[in-house]
Amino acid sequence: MKSIRLVLIHLFITSLVGAQDRAINPLIHADVPDVSMIRVGETYYMSSTTMHMSPGVPIMKSTDLVNWELVSYAYDTLADIDATNLENGENMYGRGSWASCLRHVDGLYYLSTFSATAGKTFIFSTSDIENEPWRRHSFKPSLHDNSFFIDDDGKMYLIWGGGELKIAEIKPDLSGVVPGTERVLIENAHAPIKDPIMLPAEGSQLFKVDGKYYLFNIAWPKGGVRTVIIHRADKITDPWEGRVALQDKGVAQGGLIDTPDGRWFSFLFRDNGAVGRIPYLVPVEWKEGWPVLGENGKVPMELDLPANKSLIPGIVASDDFKRKKGDADLPLVWQWNHNPDNDNWKINGKKGYLSLTTGRVDQDILNSRNILTQRTIGPVCTGSTAIDVSKMKERDRSGLILLQKKYGWVGVKYEKGQKYLVMEGVFGELPEEKERVKLDQDQVYLKAIANFLDRKDEAQFFYSLDGKNWKPIGGTLKMAYTLPHFMGYRFGLFNYATKEKGGVVNFDYFQISDQIDK
Repeated sequence: MKSIRLVLIHLFITSLVGAQDRAINPLIHADVPDVSMIRVGETYYMSSTTMHMSPGVPIMKSTDLVNWELVSYAYDTLADIDATNLENGENMYGRGSWASCLRHVDGLYYLSTFSATAGKTFIFSTSDIENEPWRRHSFKPSLHDNSFFIDDDGKMYLIWGGGELKIAEIKPDLSGVVPGTERVLIENAHAPIKDPIMLPAEGSQLFKVDGKYYLFNIAWPKGGVRTVIIHRADKITDPWEGRVALQDKGVAQGGLIDTPDGRWFSFLFRDNGAVGRIPYLVPVEWKEGWPVLGENGKVPMELDLPANKSLIPGIVASDDFKRKKGDADLPLVWQWNHNPDNDNWKINGKKGYLSLTTGRVDQDILNSRNILTQRTIGPVCTGSTAIDVSKMKERDRSGLILLQKKYGWVGVKYEKGQKYLVMEGVFGELPEEKERVKLDQDQVYLKAIANFLDRKDEAQFFYSLDGKNWKPIGGTLKMAYTLPHFMGYRFGLFNYATKEKGGVVNFDYFQISDQIDK
């Protein structure tokens, strides 16, 4: 009865949105943080953060500012080092590349980001954001939360830092900082907040509107919520005056976007438990040369924009792994947990399955390569798959995971010549196997349900021997957003070895639903 009530609530919310024909916040109920947004004609583009995932820095497209679809990534792999490759005990969970800044000037698209893992600042450029690969430019050092900006005179700048914000000109070939141009832009950017600060001002995004410069930052006062701060100047070299722009629900970090009919919004995000950091839109009015965010200082739940549609298939999607000639091996909804080992996975497009081969021996799942992932979505979602385990080797593990530091998975272990259906997860500080069932067949069906409604953040796992009759296994996992991974939970397909490499598991499909399917 409990699961039925959740479905009814979800259906009620969905029907309500459709009946009102208006957008609701959150804009996307999934992990899409550190948003940077531009409008080119009547089309909007948005970049976000996916940190340790490869490919990285997803680019999304919308024609109504509400409903988005993935169109590209800034890079396939960030770097070829131990941390990005999950080798020699190194990893880049929660690191990789962080906040990006997306711009469009004179027919060219630019995207800047940074990586403490690689120790570099990156600026990408392309003339076709949807179809052309990005050209990569990089230089040292890694400039934290940088905002890329091209002024009317053609000069290029980066603004970066936390608390003390710095600015420097960038060389026309994007190869680094122009020597002698680095200086402090704002000495104490969180000064407009009078309370003691837990997180100094960061997340810079610079805009120019009607000849004035507007710099967006976030800060976090102790005992308070994440707060939007805006500084304004008449010239980029002038002194800056700042004010608190929004302090509601912790919705913060982002900037400005306008519509073709002259309306303005601020794009921001909110920490929302285990599903991750989710984007919001907030209406903006201009008063005395300042953008005023929200309605009476509050984030509205409804917006005068077209209604939200399902995040399926634009942000996440089911996959039967069948491919036609010319199709990409993996649609854009898929990302690997780190750089993939391309010698040990393949898509059989004719028969329709994903094959994962163990390429080395690992002692735990978080250090295993080639976990193929997609976002979870809220308020509830279900992911399922079917696997052929006939070619597993002794002490192999394979299955379906809800991936975060406090992960949970359902799948198959092969031990002493016998296969077992198991559910394993991190219920306390260490992983533990919660339940196992003897398995005497080579095909098995797996399912995981994630319930984020009202931040319940609970997961349940199931198996089936025939794809029709499902049985729960392992109990309920309490999901938790943790900083070591710094990302919302993801569905993942995996196969790893703990004794010898070479075992193979074939995944017949991945099915995702925005309901609780039991």
